[in-house]
Formats: sequence, structure tokens, C-alpha cells
Amino acid sequence: MLLKRFINFITFVDLPIRKKFTLFFFGVLFWFVAMFVISIAAYVNISRRTYAVVNQMTLPEAAMQELIKNLEVNSLALYAIAGVLLMATALLVVFTVSITRAIVKPVKSIIGQIRSLSEGEVDLSKKIHIMSKDEIGTLTEDFNILIEEIHDLATFKKVIEEDDSLEDVYLRLGKVFSDRTGLDEFTIYEVSNSQNKMRPVYPLMLNEKEIFCNEDILSNCELCKVKKTGHSISSISVPDICRQFRPASQKDYVCVPMVVGGKTGGVVQFRFDRKDYRIDRKDKRLFKAQQYIAESLSVIEAKRLMHTLKESALKDSLTGLYNRRFLQEYTETLVAGVLRREKTVGLIMCDLDFFKQVNDLYGHNVGDNVLKETAEIIRKCIRSSDLVIRFGGEEFLVLMLDINPGETVKVAEKIRETVEQTKIKVSDGVIKKTISLGISEFPADAESFWQAIKFADVALYRAKDSGRNRIVRFTEDMWTQKEF
Repeated sequence: MLLKRFINFITFVDLPIRKKFTLFFFGVLFWFVAMFVISIAAYVNISRRTYAVVNQMTLPEAAMQELIKNLEVNSLALYAIAGVLLMATALLVVFTVSITRAIVKPVKSIIGQIRSLSEGEVDLSKKIHIMSKDEIGTLTEDFNILIEEIHDLATFKKVIEEDDSLEDVYLRLGKVFSDRTGLDEFTIYEVSNSQNKMRPVYPLMLNEKEIFCNEDILSNCELCKVKKTGHSISSISVPDICRQFRPASQKDYVCVPMVVGGKTGGVVQFRFDRKDYRIDRKDKRLFKAQQYIAESLSVIEAKRLMHTLKESALKDSLTGLYNRRFLQEYTETLVAGVLRREKTVGLIMCDLDFFKQVNDLYGHNVGDNVLKETAEIIRKCIRSSDLVIRFGGEEFLVLMLDINPGETVKVAEKIRETVEQTKIKVSDGVIKKTISLGISEFPADAESFWQAIKFADVALYRAKDSGRNRIVRFTEDMWTQKEF
């Protein structure tokens, strides 16, 4: 260690670049001065000896003149040497200053930007000025590009953190792939590990027939090699590496996992035309795309967690239906859309008849199965655009959006008949249940949405009082109070 420090000291390794050039300047200057002094000393010594010899010699006048002329020539040569040394010194000064400036200034700027990065700040207004086209200039240019890319990544992450939903994040990620990497053919899949499914989320409105993989992966995501292994795959490196990719497409592909919370939460599939593929160019683009994917993972994980928490807060854990809280949060949006479109919402309040007897006779497990079976029946009897809400206990509320007047009664009757005909298995056989339903429509029957719900509930109790297992449409005479 001591030897290394000594070697570093005598070789000036640890000195800053500016001081190294300063030492270099004074070293060369010292050499110039020493050479000049030695030349002067030698000239003076020779001149003295020459004059001493001449004074002791008796020479013809012509020879004497020739000797004196030679001495004058030597004197001029000495002055020339001195002039050259002075010019060399001046050039040395210019060279040292310019080289120091060309190297030290960019390096100090790079150090400053690196310190800013370490503090979490990136200021693109402080781009390093490229002063030369040499290696330092190349280093400066590459560093500016690196800073710009880091800034783009940081800006991208900040923007998606402020996005409202996962769909917005996927949309922005897809736009980045197209605009900043030049990768035009790709599909982003979202994986649901709890349901063992995956679905394409970008491009939007992509149906199952338009994907480049077998449709089976959507219902069983374990068939997807990337999802299963959590590693990237490439048909460029290993042709036909994935059996689920459709060979008829005549495409090469690279699939990248989106590992969220230690599990594969998504897959990005990039596709290339085989005849147009240039591996060096595409590899750089893929690397850049993977940087954006990596930057988005923490945001996607946070938003998926928030979405899951919100879904769990807005959904009934037993039946998977939306709960009353969902209705409270989205009523304003729902009503505004209906009124804007000048449409009708049909409301069906459903209640299982004598449900308490099921719990008393067969236990709560059977009661839970009856509720789940009823929820599934109602789902199948309505459109995908309609909503089913577990309103409380054994009560369900159906919201039929944008219907024509009178359609609600037909759907309610379909629900009633299906429930009546359904056999539910229990430990010692099967049981059958019936359901009573009350109907109202908004805005035809009520001035407010919650008033329409109340009127559907009033009609439901009229159905209960009339013998159960029937539907009752709300009429004005059922509500005699002046205020709601």
C-alpha cells in the first residue's frame, strides 16, 4: 500500500488534470530555459577562449576579419536559438491552456451532471457544450445522449404515476414503443394470476382472432412460455421457441415478461418481418423498450394493487357482484350518462323467498351456495352491459341501462322462471327456491335515481305481500307520501 502511494506520488497519478498539465508546462519550460542557459554559457565560454587565443596569436588581417565574422555568425545563431526557444515557450503556453480547457471543462461538467443525477435532479438546460470532435467530444456527445435518455425515462415514470388507471399506463407505454423506439408491431398482455388468464390490453379493441398466439393462452395463461418461466424468449435466437405462436404469420418475435410483485403480471410481444430484420438495429431498440418496461413495473404494480383493493371494496366477496358501496360511488356518473343520452334505466329489486329457512334447515354453507347460484342465474339472464348489485342479505338489484320502456318486465320474468326451475344440490338431495321481484324505471317513475330504487323496493314488498314468486311493476298509487 505504501509503495503504491509512493509510486502514485512520484508519477502524479492522483493529481487533478489541470495540475498535471501545469506541471507538464513548467517541466517543459524548465527544459527550454535550461537549454537556453547552457547554450549561453557554452557560447560565452567559447567566445572568451577564442578571444584569448586570438590575442595571443599573430594573424594576417584578413584571417582576423574572417574569425571575427565567424564569431558574429555564432552570436546570431545563438540569438536564433533564443528566439526559437521563446516561440516554443509561447506555443507551449497556448497548447497547455487549450488542452487543459478542452479536457478539464467537459470533464468537470460531466462530474457536475453526475452529481446532479445522484441527487435526483436532471437539468437538460445544462447540456455539455461539445468543444471538439476528438475522443473528449465523442464522450461529451454520448454523455449528453445518456442524460437525455435518463430524463425521458424519469419524465415517463412521473407521467404514468399521475395517470388515473392501468389502461392509461398501457396506452402510454404503447405510444412510447411506437414513437421513441420505432417498434411498430407489438401486443401488451395483462396476466391475471388469480384467474389463470391473460388478455390483450394494447392495442385497444384487439379481439382474440387478431392475436398472433393460439387463443388457448387467454383462458390458460400457463401455456404462455414467458408467463410460465418469467424469462424473455426470442425466435431470432431460437426459431420456433414457443409452440403457442402461430407459424403462419411468418414473423419473428421477442417476448418480454413484466414481472410484478415477483410474478409475471404481463407480457409484451414484439414482432418483426423476417426479411427486413437487422439484428443490431433492432437489438438497440429492444434494449430501449425494455428500459421503459422496467421503469413502468413499479407503477403498474402499485396501480394493480390499488385496483385490486378498490375492486375488493366495491365487490361482494361471496358472489363477486358489485356491492352497495359501488352504487353509492358511481350513481352520479351513471345518472349523468342516462340523462345525457335521454335513455331509460330499468331497476329490478330481487329477493329470495324464505331464504332464512335455508340457513336454518341446511346451514350457512348451503345458504351461501344458494346466494352464489342465484347471482349466477341473474348474470346469465341480463346483458353484459347491465349491472347486478348485491344490495344486502338475499336482495339483489339489477340495473338495465339504455332500455326501451317495458323491457324490464320481460327480463324480470326470465329471472323468476329460471330461479324457480333451478335445482340446487344439497347433502341429502336438491332444493328449489323462488324469488320475488319489484320493478321501476328511471326517469319515468321517479325524479331521482335513489327514489327509483326505493320505488322498486316498494314494488318488491308488494310482490311479497301478494304471495311471493312473482313480479310487480311499480305504479304511482303504491307511494302515497308527498316527500321521498
